[in-house]
Amino acid sequence: MNSDIMEAITQIAKDKRIGKDNLRDILEDIFVSMIEKRYGTSENFDVIVNIDKGDIEIYQEKMVVEEVEDPVREITLDEALKIDPDAEIGEEIVEVIDPAQFGRRLIVTAKQNLNQRIRDFEREHILEEYQNRIGEIIIGDIHQIQKRGIYINQDKTEVFLPREEMIYNERLRRGDTVRCLVKEVRNEGKGPEIIVSRADKQFLIRLFELEVPEIYDGIVEIKRVAREAGDRSKIAVESIDRRIDAVGACVGMKGVRIQAIVRELNNEKIDIVNYSSEPEIFISRALAPAKPLKILVNEEEKMAVAIIEDEQMSLAIGRGGQNLRLASELTGYQIEPIRESEYQSEGEPPKSVAVEDIEELPANLKNKLLEADVLDVSEIEELGREGLLELPGIGPKSADKILEVIQAYSPKEEEAAEESESN
Repeated sequence: MNSDIMEAITQIAKDKRIGKDNLRDILEDIFVSMIEKRYGTSENFDVIVNIDKGDIEIYQEKMVVEEVEDPVREITLDEALKIDPDAEIGEEIVEVIDPAQFGRRLIVTAKQNLNQRIRDFEREHILEEYQNRIGEIIIGDIHQIQKRGIYINQDKTEVFLPREEMIYNERLRRGDTVRCLVKEVRNEGKGPEIIVSRADKQFLIRLFELEVPEIYDGIVEIKRVAREAGDRSKIAVESIDRRIDAVGACVGMKGVRIQAIVRELNNEKIDIVNYSSEPEIFISRALAPAKPLKILVNEEEKMAVAIIEDEQMSLAIGRGGQNLRLASELTGYQIEPIRESEYQSEGEPPKSVAVEDIEELPANLKNKLLEADVLDVSEIEELGREGLLELPGIGPKSADKILEVIQAYSPKEEEAAEESESN
C-alpha cells in the first residue's frame, strides 16, 4: 500500500511542482483523517512520512491493562509482550500500524483526498504567486482565442487577456508570444483566474522601465500618463539629475528606445513631454504637437483656456478630440482651446459652453460636431443651420435638433436674461 500511494503521490507532486515539506504535510493530514475515520480518534496516533524513502509509518500508543475496555487506547499484557518482551501493566507501549489494515476503500478515498488537497495547494500557490506579481510584465504563448478574450500559457499557468484589456487594433494569433501586465487575480469558484492587460497605463510604464535604464534606476521619473491604447499616449517625465535630459533618455539615440516601445504597442503614437509643477507650462507642453500662444488657468476649478493659432486649432484638438482629451487627462485640467482670432476680437475668451458638456445633446450628434472641430455653442451659432448641414453626417433633422438644444446654452440668451434681471 505504501508503494501504491507513494508512486501516485510522487508523480503528482512532480507535475504540480510541490515541495517536499508541503507534500509531507499534506500526506500526514490525509492519514490522520483516515485514522479518525477508522478508529474515531487520532489523539494517540503519530504519522511519520519520509518522502525520500517513500515510507509512511503509523504509530499507536496504548496503555497495558489487565482487562481491555477501550481497544483503541488499551492493550492486554499478553498482546503487549508480543510487541515488547519487557512490557508491564500500567506502562505505555507503541504499536506499529500497517497501512494495509485500512482496507482498499480507505486507500481509494485517500487518493481522492490527496488529489483534492493538491489541487487546493496548487490554487493557493498560484494565488499567492500572482498576487505578488501584480504590476509585473510576463511573457507567454497564446493557446486559445475566444470571443471574450485570449488564454495565454505562462510557465505552466494559464492567464486570461480579456477583450477590453487588449489593444483594439492589434491582431493576435494562436502561437504568438506576447508580453502582458499582471493586472488582477480573481479567486473564483472554478479556480484562480489571472487577468492580464496590454491596454492598461501601467503596461506602458513598465515598458519604459524595461527600455530606459534611467527610469529603472530612478534618475528619470514618470510623473503622469494618459493613454488611449492603440492610438495615442502622452507621458510626462522629470529628471532628478540636471545633467540628464528626461525626454532624450526616453527617446534614446536615434529613437531606438521609443521605437522598441512603439513596436510592442502596435505602432501606438507616444508623446513624451517634460513635467512642470507650473500649470501654464505643463498644459502648454501637454498640448503638443500644437504650440499654444497663451494659457489662462483657473487653479481652483481645475480649468484652463488655451489660446491657439487659428491654423493649429485642428492640431491642438486632434482627431475626434483625442489630443485635447489626453492633454486634459495628463494635466488634470479641463482645457478649452480658443482660436487666436476670437481671443483678439473679444479681448477675452468668450463665455460659451463646450459641446461635450451639453447633456441634452445625443452622443452621436456630439461626436459628429467634435469630429468636425465644432467644440462650443458659439461655433454652432456662427455656423447656423446652413453651416451645420454642410458638416458630415448632419441632416436637416439633426441640425434642427442641435439648434433647438443649444438655445438654453447660448451666450446671447444669457446676456438677455441678465439684462432683464437688471431692469
